[in-house]
Amino acid sequence: MFNKNNDSLKVQSQLFNTYLKDIISSKHPLVFLADSINWFSFDEELEGCFCPDNGRPSISSRLMIGLHYLKYTYDLSDEGVLSQWLENPYWQYFTGGTFFEHELPIDSSSMTNWRKYLKKSGAEKMLSESIKSGLKNGFIKKSDLKRVNVDTTVQEKDIRYPTDSRLYDRMREKLVKEAVKENLNLRQSYKRVSSKALHKQSSYARAQQFKRARKECKKLKTYLGRVVRDIKRKKMKSAPLLEKYLLLAEKLLAQQSKDKNKIYSIHETQVNCIGKGKVHRKYEFGCKVSYVTSSKANWVLGAKAFHGNPYDGHTLKGALSQTKELLGFEPEMAVCDMGYRGHNYNGNCNIQIVNRYRKKIPCSIKKWWKRRSAIEPVIGHMKQENRLDRNRLKGTSGDEINAVLSGVGFNMRKLLKAILFFCVLNIKIKIRIVLRHSLACFTSSTSLVAARSMSIQLCLTA
Repeated sequence: MFNKNNDSLKVQSQLFNTYLKDIISSKHPLVFLADSINWFSFDEELEGCFCPDNGRPSISSRLMIGLHYLKYTYDLSDEGVLSQWLENPYWQYFTGGTFFEHELPIDSSSMTNWRKYLKKSGAEKMLSESIKSGLKNGFIKKSDLKRVNVDTTVQEKDIRYPTDSRLYDRMREKLVKEAVKENLNLRQSYKRVSSKALHKQSSYARAQQFKRARKECKKLKTYLGRVVRDIKRKKMKSAPLLEKYLLLAEKLLAQQSKDKNKIYSIHETQVNCIGKGKVHRKYEFGCKVSYVTSSKANWVLGAKAFHGNPYDGHTLKGALSQTKELLGFEPEMAVCDMGYRGHNYNGNCNIQIVNRYRKKIPCSIKKWWKRRSAIEPVIGHMKQENRLDRNRLKGTSGDEINAVLSGVGFNMRKLLKAILFFCVLNIKIKIRIVLRHSLACFTSSTSLVAARSMSIQLCLTA
């Protein structure tokens, strides 16, 4: 996927292909942003992740990084971002294209495989580059990064709502499927009767006939136990995946309602049950994510996923250490809510815990306390617009990558809006300058109107 001999700079003219620069506007925000990002820094960062000699010819790192920028900026799937890339010349220019292409550059599965090599460090590099691009173009002030807000949220995993009956049925399916691969002749697969029992259980629970529903759930547990014992009797050779599923099934059969570290998903065993006290959503199933944003302008400066449902105060040390690595310096002040009382941070950063008693607080600190709640809409925007609401990436590494790239998508949206506002402001300034010049040259009323219209047309076409 990547090698040291990068031929992306060698451009050969083609007779029947159209140059992208001939059909796009140089004032478009994506063009401005593409020219301001240091794409070569990604080659240096990702050089150790890929083998320079083995495998098929490499794919341009700018293409893969650019596609992931666009994916999380516009909340698209791998297939969706590639289909829109094919139709959008600005997206092709942003990912390093020279000519307008009429065929897909890669398959969507290549993005999935590439993320395995990207890992959390590569995603953090993308977040760091989005901040550096804002600093380089003047959209982010360095003084704004000295005071930050810190808060946690839940990144839900894309799994079914876990009930005992569903888990028993899904575990049985996995065991039977793996036993068939190992050529084990099971006495019975229980496929038909288990499907019937699952349907009855959901119907009885819907009708609030809980005694009948519990009876059907007990049947499903019995079917799973029979399959487990049948496989144990007939299993001869070592099968790592089958043994893994057997251990998982035994843990599932033994767990009780009040146990800790329960299994909530068969294929995503790291999922935790987290209750944040929401009225509309009492329990969420996923992992906890800590975000660090600038207090004044709400730029995402850090994003870190934590597994095992830790206390909020115990996530502060890891969140601020990551922010220090990305920025190159430590923030002077971090403002948190009351969930961070008893935190584990020991450093030079001044930790402010916002409480209800503010009469004796100096005004210089009180104004930053008022800005603490500004992080809440940032998290809401990331959940609605940047794929934080339902994480579809696999495993614990998928949780870490998705959390960071959601923050990258939010920063990219802010950068594009800032560039668009900057371009509009420049046009207005040009119009004012030309108008003043025309007012100085023309004195009559008729010529004044003509000069004004002529100056506006010149500025709009410039």
